[in-house]
Amino acid sequence: MGKGTNKYALVRKIEQAAPVRAVRNGLINIIPVLIIGAFALILKTFPVEGYQNAISTFADGFFLELLNLIYSATFGVLSVYMTFSISRSFMKLKSDRDVVTGGAVVASFISFFILSGAYIDGYGLDSMGPKSMFLAIITGLGASALYIKFNKYLRNKRHTLFSSGADRELNRMLSTLVPIGLVVLVFALINALVIHIFDVESFRKLLIEALNKLFSYGKTDFFKGFFFVLLSSVLWFFGIHGSDTLEDVMQTYFAPGLLANQTAIGAGAEPTAILTKQFFDCFVLMGGCGSTICLLIALLIFSRNRARRGLGIAAAFPMIFNINEMMVFGLPIIFNPTMLIPFLTVPLVCYSVAYASIAAGIVPFITNSVEWTTPIILGGYTATGSAAGAILQVVNVVIGVLIYMPFVRMLDRRTNEEAKQSLTSFLEFFKANTQNLASMKLTELNDVNGDFAKNLCADLIHDIERGQILLAYQPQYGYDGNCVGAEALLRWHHQLYGFIYPPIVIKLAEEAGLLPTLEEWVLKKTLEDMPGVQNRFGKDVKVSFNVTGTTVVTPRFLQFCRQINAKDPFEGKNLCIEITEQATLRFNNETREAFSELHNMGLQLAIDDFSMGQTSLNYLKDNMFDVIKLDGSLVKGLFTHQNCREIISSIVNLSSTLNLLVLAEYVETVEERDVLHEIGCDHYQGYLYSPAVFLNEQ
Repeated sequence: MGKGTNKYALVRKIEQAAPVRAVRNGLINIIPVLIIGAFALILKTFPVEGYQNAISTFADGFFLELLNLIYSATFGVLSVYMTFSISRSFMKLKSDRDVVTGGAVVASFISFFILSGAYIDGYGLDSMGPKSMFLAIITGLGASALYIKFNKYLRNKRHTLFSSGADRELNRMLSTLVPIGLVVLVFALINALVIHIFDVESFRKLLIEALNKLFSYGKTDFFKGFFFVLLSSVLWFFGIHGSDTLEDVMQTYFAPGLLANQTAIGAGAEPTAILTKQFFDCFVLMGGCGSTICLLIALLIFSRNRARRGLGIAAAFPMIFNINEMMVFGLPIIFNPTMLIPFLTVPLVCYSVAYASIAAGIVPFITNSVEWTTPIILGGYTATGSAAGAILQVVNVVIGVLIYMPFVRMLDRRTNEEAKQSLTSFLEFFKANTQNLASMKLTELNDVNGDFAKNLCADLIHDIERGQILLAYQPQYGYDGNCVGAEALLRWHHQLYGFIYPPIVIKLAEEAGLLPTLEEWVLKKTLEDMPGVQNRFGKDVKVSFNVTGTTVVTPRFLQFCRQINAKDPFEGKNLCIEITEQATLRFNNETREAFSELHNMGLQLAIDDFSMGQTSLNYLKDNMFDVIKLDGSLVKGLFTHQNCREIISSIVNLSSTLNLLVLAEYVETVEERDVLHEIGCDHYQGYLYSPAVFLNEQ
């Protein structure tokens, strides 16, 4: 563990940096926008002539107009969504309660529009789409970071604006005016300096001109195309839409190649331009940037990570049409050092193989226009007019899969090593915050523990839905050595982490809204297992199962019990409900009626974790329980706290008067058992006798 931990320490440090996490989270949060836009794009550019004619003429082109509208409202303003999402993600990671997140978002928006040139005549969707993603990252992160600093400085100086008589929210927003103004001023100054120093219209125009300048040297040959592919992939790795950012370069230096070839053929000459826009679309950007169709296939074949394979399946359909944002942002590839090498290497290798194949005459020159959303094989055949083009695509895919393969496996190994370390850290965090769990949602934490809880919760939901949860049984013994009962205990064996600490399972099930379903399954499974339990531990054993105090009195659980009881009565089955988390249970008339009905069905009731607190004692007033299970801390404190013996003695005497059976959990030594016997407690559960066992274990 230590060696693996050190090996990936730098990678984790990079990935956990707030700016990196903000960009990643920001990109993930706009995946719905990307998916909707992607499907609109697929539908409006589907490469079948009959289909294109149909959507162009159907209802006077209304359907096509609708698709264009959706595309413009998604991809057309993608950088605006990015600015908002990255700013919001960064603020969730870095700000405190005193910082108004909306102020940072507003500052980021204004800064984005300043740098992208919103003041220029003709400013439109082109300036707000994928081509401006770099500006979205700069303003989303930079403006938010500056906003936090200015806000903190002004707060320390007690410079706060407010409106007399205004409500609280208005006062909070008014307090953002000065820091927003300062942030906007900084970005306006930067933009103004760029305009005056470089004689351009805006910061965005400077970036475009700089990129064009990079490609202005030399002729359009192998090396210029190689550099184009490399730069596009590098930009993508940093969360910048490389293909769209370099679109002007593509149109200036490579797109004219197709017309040149067509003109040559029309004149009866041989085509000479290898590099065309279709060359990159068909033979390099297969599945999208990074030749990610190769990564998709490698994931589906070689990855053993369930979540990663699920992502591949979900991303497969749009990737057939070379739309890969779900894969790039969801895996993620963005800021993922493990995937940097193949993400850069595969498209460069594919580019080199395709260039050499056409230059050597193995594959014909590209002479036909092809939409970039055309699937592989069809695209290669259409562009070249030859099966050789389709075969070249297949060859490149195979090469790409082989390059991605070891890195996919490395990603799995790294994930496994980090996951085990994360589980240890998460378990420590969980146990350290046991007292706060009632008011804490693990899956809503904005840190590594929250991320881990979300992933673990997703796996739990998957396993619950597929019936991959288990029950183990821990026997209960009397002082005479006879087995008197067995408790059904929930066990979740995660495919990677092994058995998960049961309280975590209950907490995550509760947060996922699956706790009632899980507890109903436990009851049903316990009934199914009863013949096996009695065969193993004795035909007269009492079998108990746990239900939380929030579930046991609900109409849903009672109705579930009624349905089972109607088919196969509980009476005579010696079945007991152990009520956990009794601090959440309100003992009122509704509770008394529910307990009475459960008793009348033939079920026994036990109080788990009983002590001498007022909450526990309240449950004895109406004599609704049959068994008391001592709070484990009392047993553990037998030899360290004299009061524990006195408390247990009082509980035993009280229970004897009320005719209740007392059972001690966590009994691990003969000495503990003997002391409990002296006090008057003669029923035990714990490792002294047996851990929880599965019925199929020998």
